Amino acid sequence: MTSEVRKPPAGFGRLWAAQTVSSLGDGVSHAALPLIALTLTRDPMALAVVTAAGTLPWLLFGVLGGALVDRWDRRRTMWVMDVARAVLLGIPAAAAVLDVLSIPLLAAVAFLLGLGGLFFDTAATAYLPDLLGRDPALLERANSRLRGAQTAMSGFAGPPAGSALLALGRAVPLLADAVSFALSALLVRTLPAMPRPLPEARESLLRQARAGASYVFRDRLLLGLALRPAVGNVAFLAVETVLALFAHERLGIDTYGFGLLLTAEAAGGLLGAGIASHLGRRLGTGTALTCTAAVEGLAVLGLAAAPNPYVAGSALAVCGAGMGATMVLAPSLRQAIVPARLMGRVASTSRMLAMCAAPVGAFLGGWLATTYDIRTPLYAAGVLLLAMTAVTASMTSNRRVEAALRAAAPAGGPDHPAAEDPAQERASEVL
Repeated sequence: MTSEVRKPPAGFGRLWAAQTVSSLGDGVSHAALPLIALTLTRDPMALAVVTAAGTLPWLLFGVLGGALVDRWDRRRTMWVMDVARAVLLGIPAAAAVLDVLSIPLLAAVAFLLGLGGLFFDTAATAYLPDLLGRDPALLERANSRLRGAQTAMSGFAGPPAGSALLALGRAVPLLADAVSFALSALLVRTLPAMPRPLPEARESLLRQARAGASYVFRDRLLLGLALRPAVGNVAFLAVETVLALFAHERLGIDTYGFGLLLTAEAAGGLLGAGIASHLGRRLGTGTALTCTAAVEGLAVLGLAAAPNPYVAGSALAVCGAGMGATMVLAPSLRQAIVPARLMGRVASTSRMLAMCAAPVGAFLGGWLATTYDIRTPLYAAGVLLLAMTAVTASMTSNRRVEAALRAAAPAGGPDHPAAEDPAQERASEVL
């Protein structure tokens, strides 16, 4: 992905600040919500319901949500969702003060927060390429900064802050997250308004949602970009399901050491996000994506074979670096080649595929560990990641990437009539 690097517009700094503040709040609630639930029950299934509730909106409404975002003003969608989530968090905070908090209430709040996150994330993904003029190099730099801030806030600063705030009372971390959403809303509200995409012929919401999904499935490059996180989630959830038990039984790591192990992965993620643009320039985006996927698979195999905590931490750091780079390069490429009128639906379809794969991975990890050995899910995950790398390598090759970028950038931009169906133009050029 090559282009002359321009300076990001002033509005990007405010978007970056908004997402940084919001990510800090997310990290606080991510740590605090399970701990709050733990004060109400020790039933593993009840705790699982609270955790699963936050992912259900993507499974139920992912593609439809993308279709709605493609109809709505994206900046307004972002700040309205932030305000709604800030108000929503006041409900469990008040319930905690009044000592009427319950698992069903927490599950309902987690579901609605996930629904707000669906609309906000999809709108932000669609808004960014408009803000940056769909410049591929700018998109890589911007996503690198956004991903780095998200990892730093939600992975490093947020969880310990959430645990510390919980010691002051169950309502405190919830109110802190509400404040972060309110600040994010204020910042997003100041962003420049972007013209809406060219309107499509009036169709039902379901028909538009299906059009967005089919756009992904019939374009080999977009399908390859979507398959990697979907298959990756199967592998990584299989690992995550047994990682704490593996660390305790096979590596002799206590609770504090397990936290350090996860910190190593987050540190690798920061490094990967920081070097993603460099890798894309040196290797080409397609080759860089193949290399980072292979690195993830090899790192998970290294984790499975790790004889001690130090090797395991190093393997997780390398895996995190691969994931961090992938999560900058892939969305940047998608944002550069997908027409503005379809961006919300394409982004939500890809995210939905990844979210649907997560429960499969969790079940697979538990079954393999129970049937065979605690290391088996890790070895299986590594092999699955490498197999996925081999299958999708040609789908996301440099040749396909460059053809897609050429097809997406005619005179007049992505919504110019000459680019009305870039998927077909790319298919004829690279197949």
